[in-house]
Amino acid sequence: MADRIDLNCDMGESFGMYKMGLDEEVIKYISSANVACGFHAGDPQWMRETVRLAEDHSVAVGAHTSFPDLVGFGRRNIEVSAEEARNDVIYQIGALQAFTSEHRLQHVKPHGAMYNRAVMDEDLARSICEAVLEIDSDLILIALAGSRWVDVAQDMGLRVAREIFADRALNPDGTLVSRSKEGSVLHDVDEVAERSLRMVREGKATTIDGDIIDVEADSLCIHGDTPGAVEMAKVLRQRLDAESVAITPLSQLV
Repeated sequence: MADRIDLNCDMGESFGMYKMGLDEEVIKYISSANVACGFHAGDPQWMRETVRLAEDHSVAVGAHTSFPDLVGFGRRNIEVSAEEARNDVIYQIGALQAFTSEHRLQHVKPHGAMYNRAVMDEDLARSICEAVLEIDSDLILIALAGSRWVDVAQDMGLRVAREIFADRALNPDGTLVSRSKEGSVLHDVDEVAERSLRMVREGKATTIDGDIIDVEADSLCIHGDTPGAVEMAKVLRQRLDAESVAITPLSQLV
């Protein structure tokens, strides 16, 4: 049974005058922030503001990289070459780390379609890994627990954090249920807390079909743009604390 887990959340996904999520509230309950880098959301002003917010709360900062898809919020599958993918990720990491006080990040976590495709597409997975290694070999890659992507990254010498999701339904193979399907995003706070505790404490997850699968993870993700995200983060943190599960940044886990 795990007694430590990183709690990460996607943040900085506002753009210009349009504000998304309540980052200033969710930040109180997490240990790692995945900050949008301008390709699916965010802009230089929001990047700086979100990094400042995270550093003020002693929350570790990571780059939330994406395909170039502002209109689709990074959830559309964009065809890019291996070189384009690598350069896009390098660009986003470099832009975000420039806003940090020490010009270094803790981790990189791809977003949306880039993340989901890398789970299945070894060429894309490898391009992302190459980008991370080119910037800083000490950076941690967050990848879906149980996926081939984790193996690819480890084989290339990366530090890898295996991720599970508090508020997303799973397919029988452990992948995320497409957001286009009903029931893909979980909104019941108590259900999210119970599922999360079981995944962390027992290493077991219930799929959308009701099957039980094994999971092993270093980081638990909640989404800042999910309705009720603040209450979800608060209750989840309280339940983990009550079960003596220490919320711990990835740099201390992998």
